[in-house]
Amino acid sequence: MKQMLIGKALAVMLFALVLAAHGLSAAAGGEKKIGVLIFSEESRYEEAKKGILDELKAAGYGAPATTFIVEHAGANKAKAAELVRTFASANMDLIFSLGTSMTIPVAREIKDVPIVFSVVYDPVDSGIARDWKSSGNNTTGTSTRLPMAKVLNILHEFSAPKRLAVLYTPGEKNSETQLKDIKAAQTGGTLRIIPVPVTKKEEIAPILTEVLRTSDALYLTGSNLVDSQVAMIVDNAGRANVVTITHLEDLVEKGVLIGVCADSYNLGRLAGEKAVSILRGAKPSSIPIETQKDLEVILNMQSLKAGRFTVPPKFRAMVTRIIE
Repeated sequence: MKQMLIGKALAVMLFALVLAAHGLSAAAGGEKKIGVLIFSEESRYEEAKKGILDELKAAGYGAPATTFIVEHAGANKAKAAELVRTFASANMDLIFSLGTSMTIPVAREIKDVPIVFSVVYDPVDSGIARDWKSSGNNTTGTSTRLPMAKVLNILHEFSAPKRLAVLYTPGEKNSETQLKDIKAAQTGGTLRIIPVPVTKKEEIAPILTEVLRTSDALYLTGSNLVDSQVAMIVDNAGRANVVTITHLEDLVEKGVLIGVCADSYNLGRLAGEKAVSILRGAKPSSIPIETQKDLEVILNMQSLKAGRFTVPPKFRAMVTRIIE
């Protein structure tokens, strides 16, 4: 009996030593626990996640040394808030958040864990960070923001529209900011910007009828509501011979005619680089938030044929990728 008790005591001591060693390993930069919160299963988020994981793996932070906990909010803000609460108590070493609607609640609720975001249009205007050079808090990341003047110039080379309708959702910060940037970019010339607010799925089709009758180009912002109705929107726009354009590559894959876009995978890799710096001791606020300087010009050929559009030679020379 005495030998059995001694054996149990030794086993407990050994288990305690293993736990202590594990704790020392983690503290010394060994095993890491990283959370990945994704607002929806749109391909831009999945591409960014792939870029992040590839970059971390290349830097030595792949499995099994690093444990990744990945969760999707399913484009549901209530579920996003629930996931944030769960992650807040999970003792993460670092959290990635993908999408503006995911990053806003993460940055608002979690202040003691480094947060690296991606596929966020404007982190400053959204209240996530104080400045692009330094967030002033526990966040840093990469942004899909791009010069809207360049987008309008590329659109002009395709069709020189007179009226550009912008589908956006009031209350969605990224969607509102995109509209603001488009309006600010149009400081002169003959192009008129027509804001088209949509708040319910059911109202898009009837609104679209009038919009397509009175406009010759249509901009699709990163509104989750607009995203959910892309197929219907581009189908009707093609029938009406109205050009559709966006800054989101996955919307072009779904049928939008023209995309002027940052590459989500590359933005993910850049976010991964920032995370590696943090895991090696840097503070998030010391790492600037960045956009991608090299942009893609994408053309959807099915939508081109459906809308019976002609591609001007100068525009064709700008195209970097074609979706058949």
